[in-house]
This record gives sequence, C-alpha cells and structure tokens, in this order.
Amino acid sequence: MKVVALVSGGKDSCYAMMKCIQYGHQIVALANLLPTDDSVDELDSYMYQTVGHQIIVSYAECMGVPLFRRRIQGSTRHQKLSYQKTAGDEVEDMFILLNEVKKQIPSVTAVSSGAIASDYQRLRVESVCSRLGLVSLAYLWKQDQSLLLQEMITNSIMAITVKVAAMGLDPSKHLGKEIAFLKPYLHKLKDLYGINVCGEGGEYETLTFDCPLFRNARIVLDEFQVVLHSSDSIAPVGVLHPLKFHLERKASNSLSGNDKTNDLCSENISSVSEVLGENPKECKSLGAPVPEVSDLIEVSRHRLHISKTEKDNTFSMCCWLQDPSGPSAGLQEDLKLILGQIELQLEGCGLGWEHVLYIHLYISDMDQFTQANETYVRFITQDKCPFGVPSRSTIELPLIQASLGRAYVEILAANDQSKQVLHVQSISCWAPSCIGPYSQATLHKEILHMAGQLGLDPPTMTICDGGSTAELEQALQNSEAIAECFKCSISTSAIFFVVYCSTNIPLDERPKLHDKLDTFVNQLKLSHLGKDSKSNVLDPIFLYILVPDLPKRALVEIKPILYVLDTAETPEETPSELCSVVARSSFSFQPVEWHGSCIQKCVIHGKICAVVLSITSEVAMKVCSDSLKADWSNGNHQKSLTESQMKRIARFCIYRLDKTVIENGFSWNDTMILRLYVPQNIHIPLETISSLFEDAFKELDQMNGGAKIGVKPIFNLVPVLGAGRSAACTEDIITCELFARKS
Repeated sequence: MKVVALVSGGKDSCYAMMKCIQYGHQIVALANLLPTDDSVDELDSYMYQTVGHQIIVSYAECMGVPLFRRRIQGSTRHQKLSYQKTAGDEVEDMFILLNEVKKQIPSVTAVSSGAIASDYQRLRVESVCSRLGLVSLAYLWKQDQSLLLQEMITNSIMAITVKVAAMGLDPSKHLGKEIAFLKPYLHKLKDLYGINVCGEGGEYETLTFDCPLFRNARIVLDEFQVVLHSSDSIAPVGVLHPLKFHLERKASNSLSGNDKTNDLCSENISSVSEVLGENPKECKSLGAPVPEVSDLIEVSRHRLHISKTEKDNTFSMCCWLQDPSGPSAGLQEDLKLILGQIELQLEGCGLGWEHVLYIHLYISDMDQFTQANETYVRFITQDKCPFGVPSRSTIELPLIQASLGRAYVEILAANDQSKQVLHVQSISCWAPSCIGPYSQATLHKEILHMAGQLGLDPPTMTICDGGSTAELEQALQNSEAIAECFKCSISTSAIFFVVYCSTNIPLDERPKLHDKLDTFVNQLKLSHLGKDSKSNVLDPIFLYILVPDLPKRALVEIKPILYVLDTAETPEETPSELCSVVARSSFSFQPVEWHGSCIQKCVIHGKICAVVLSITSEVAMKVCSDSLKADWSNGNHQKSLTESQMKRIARFCIYRLDKTVIENGFSWNDTMILRLYVPQNIHIPLETISSLFEDAFKELDQMNGGAKIGVKPIFNLVPVLGAGRSAACTEDIITCELFARKS
C-alpha cells in the first residue's frame, strides 16, 4: 500500500515508518500537526506531541518525500475514549490534514502511526481513517517496550530526549541525550518506579535526528535552550527548545545498508505544504431502512423463521429462511430480509444493535463473502453501536442443501450496556485487525466472547504457510494476544474451544489438529502457572465442526469462550459429586454408567454451566437399542435413521441436558445459548428434526415445568458437514451445545 505517515518527529513514528517498509509498503508522504504559534513548544494535548516541531520541516528534504503540515486549531473537546466527530476538536485537524493529502495524492490508501499503548490515540487515528476510507497501520501496537526500544537502537534510530516529565528524570541532566545512552538508566527507572521505557506514559519525548529513512541528509542540532515547565522536586518537567540546526548531506542513499530507496516515494520530492481550510462536508453512509409492511408480507412468503432462548437479560436469537418458495433472489437479498427481521425483533424487545454482543454469520457460499459483508455493514454500524460493535464469526454452511436459503444469522444480545469491546482496526504485529463493524472480542458479565480467529499473520493479514496445524497454532497465538488484553489466558480461562475445520484439510492432517491444540495450551499453561502457582485452571470443552469453507480459504478457524474474573475471587468448578436435586421425570430413560461418556462440561459453581452432548453412532445404538442393531449391522449409520429413532434420540438429548443442568444447580431459564449441530447426510429434514426437539421440550415442560417454552423454539438448529470431539472424528449424529449463566 501507499502510505502517508503521521510524524511527530519522535522515535516511535519514525520506527513505525521503517516497519511499514519492512512489510512491503511505500511511504509516499508525511503529515504533521503543529501549534499555531511557532514559538510555542508544547500544547495541552492528549493527542499530539509537538515539542521540536521547528525541526520537522527538514524531514521532507531528509527523506525526499513531500511533507504536509497543519496548525492545530482545535482543542480536546470529545474526552470519551471512543471518538465521535466533534466540531472544534483537535482530531478534526488531523481529518482535514489527511483529507488534503488524499486529494493531492489519490493513490494513498493507508496511514502509519507510532501508537504503542494509547487506546486514546489509536482510536482517534482509526476514526479518522474510517471516515476517509484509509487503512490504519500501527506496527508498534502492543509490542514489548523493552524489546522495542532495543530494536530502535539496533536499527540506527538516533533520537534525543526533548521533554522529560517523570520521577528520576532531571531536565538539566537528561534533556538532549540519545536514547542509546539513556537506555540502561530507563530500565533502572522501570525497576524502581515502573516507568514505561518507551515513554508511553508521558515520561519523556524524543526527536529523531537521523535514521535509515533519512537517505539524503541527517539533522544536526547546533544550539538549544532548556525550558523548565515545572520545578517539582520529585518529577520536574522540562523541554528542549531548538534554536539553531543544519542539515548534513549523506553520500549514500541506502536503507540499513540495502538498496531500498524504491520503498520510499520514487520521485525525490521534498516539498512542504501547509494545509489550511475548514472541515469539509462528509457524505454519511445510510444504514438499511427498516422493512415496511409490504416487506414483511414478502418475508412471510419466504417463511422466515425465528428461534430465541428465553433467558430474560441475555439471549440468543436465530433467523433463517426455511425452504424459500421459488427461486432465491440471492445471498444479499436473503441476508437483508434476515437482518431486517432481527432488527425488528430487537426493537420489539426495546433493544437495538448496540445491545448485541456476538453475531454468527452463516452463508451458503464463501465466494460471496464480500457481498454478504456489504449488506452486513448497512445494518451494523459503529454509529449504531456507541458502546462497541459486536464480535463475529463467519462460516460457510450447507444451507441450500438444508433448504435454509443462502444466509443464516445468530445473535447473542443483552438488555444492558455493560459490555466491554476490544476493537482494533489498525494493522499491527499484535493480532489480526478488524477493519469494519466487528470487533476482536466482547466481554460481558465475566464471559469473554472472542471473534473467530484464523491463522492470519497480523502484520501482513495473510494466511500463514504450513498447512492446518500451522494455521491453528497462529490462530491460537492470535487468541492469546487478545486474551492478554483482558488480563487472562486461553490456557487457564477457556470454557470452550470451538474449532471450525474446512473440508480442504487433508484427511491425514486432521488427527494432528487436536494434538497441536492440546500441546499449545499445555505449554502456555505451564508458563502461566509458573508466574502464579495459585492459578485455578479451568478444564475446557473441545468441539470440532466440519464445514465446507472459511474466510480467506483458511483451513481452520477457532472460537474460544473465556471466563474472566472481574474481582479477586477464584473460579470454583463444581465438585465431582452430584448436587442434591429433586428427582425429575426421565422420558423412560434409566441412568446408566455410559450416559456420562457422551457429555463434556465446564461448570463454574453458581455462575456458568457449559455442556456439549455428543450423540455418536455408538451412543445412538444404545439409545435406540432395539431398532438400530439390525439396521446398523451393515454400517449404514446415519443413512438408516428413521423419524421414530430420531424422536427417541431427541428425547434422550433433552433428558441428558436437563439432568446435567439441574444437577449442577442451574435451570433452563438460565440458558443463553442452545445449538443443535445436525450433519447434512442425516437424511431427515431439518424441519422434522426441529419439530421432534420442540415436542421433546413440550413433553419435558408438561412433566416438570422445567423448560420455559414460548412461541419460538429455544434452540438454534445449525446444519453442518460433521461435528465431534476431534477433527479426526466428526461423525456425530447430533451434537448439542448449551451455555447457561446465572443472572
């Protein structure tokens, strides 16, 4: 991509440019914001570093690229973490500046910044980029600051301190010193006082006088003045005001000793332009209109179906087109109908898209992912979700074969606004970016719902080489990077690992996937237990789903669900003994030892009950012992299942789930999610299976009053190619996934 780099003159913005070039991008322009008064060194700004701005004008000549500058007219007006367009705010100056760069150099598609740890700055850069249709590149984001500082020094960034404002830093001693000289002392201060060694807490600021990007000249400071802003005895504040400097020409035009001049602007342009003017009018994209009455009549013709769990404060809702009559208008039209209906259902509950925590977007053909996304972003926008956009997984399923149209959407929604959303749109080395209205993870009431993670290499956003196991390892690394932002780990806090496996994985690779997952998690667990011997580790559930395809033709997508303590308490899994409960009717099933073998569960006492029930062919034979032994003696399995046998299996599933939920102190009214994964080759229509499970729930309710049965089904029926406990064996006849939480 062709990149305009936001430069303050500091070491971070310069090293960020070097990382851009490392990952194959081209720096074609520089952009800088400075005070209105040249004699002023520093503004009262959380957003911009301006100390040393008098020297930035030389960067154009040093690098041989054009420099665009704007004097900051605004101030800090929008003080919330997530930025929204605000007249008179200093962020609007950045918008005006970058908008002009885009006009002058239309080929610019990305913006580089040196953000390392400041969400405040990153979110504002991302907001401006989103409004301008540019990609944010933040290759230093979340990197270890000690390693980062050493990398900068190793890569020949010669920067000096131009501001100090921290305990242990004295303006008279430490201003004007090179970072290489100060590095040992900065680490000492980190050990003593916990400072950020890269100055991310405002401890110090730097100005770069030379680096490999300066192919034409280096800057030499001839004269400066130390200006004391605060004489505080503990942490005095001072800045370096440059009085005189000159450029020293370079003989060679090389980058780190290699000929990389082509990665900079190909023309030796060193112009400096000052950007004036006011904020231009923006064309605001409109969301999709709510369907009118005529649309709803059309929806009814398409037999649009809804399912919804009955938990009052957090519920899942699913919408699909059952056996659409006549030829389909296509994926976009199907998805528009479905999202429009979900929007109406949410409004009927007094909610909106801002209350949605997670979205499963199932489509019939991954080749139409772009079209699906175009429709999706008309409904779910950042403007509609001021508290953060939902996290998302996108999967191809055999929807047409199951007579479910071309799109199928499941949402998880809550009736409060307590969610915490992690949404990083910048491309970085940290974890894959989410450019658009979907986030990396959403934390709600101690449950972390993580977006489906592919084996993407974060800085390049491409699928890593090495096959399915390499992709899985990279996806796990990405998941751990996200978990660390919530001060937890996938190795100790995971409740669920749902692994979507593409049919493109060679058969001989599939047995290796669970071994790779198990090895990765156990090694990570050892490192965490070494840090905290008192850690209480959860025993997670593993579920593998076989699907036709995944985004970017990935072979694997992993979706972890984590438990994140919001207090100092320790998670307690339920004891192995069963809780004392009132005996319940059992659909004529008698408890036997093998019943427990088909259940995986992770229970946090009094809080969470997660269950996966796997009905394998062996379990089905035992459940339907009289009728199946003869039918399956020839190995027909799923193909020979009759409706009456499926009825008995459905009743067994509800019996076992009910027993597990009740024994662990939960009820059906605590259920947030209930999915039934049904393989395509079961040869019983999904509509029939749905009716059989609805009848089983009604029977349970009549017997015990335990299941809260409403007009809509409380389960989501998901057609798949296969499901099971390992990628090597995804031949379950039916798989039930239940997630319950106490309010």
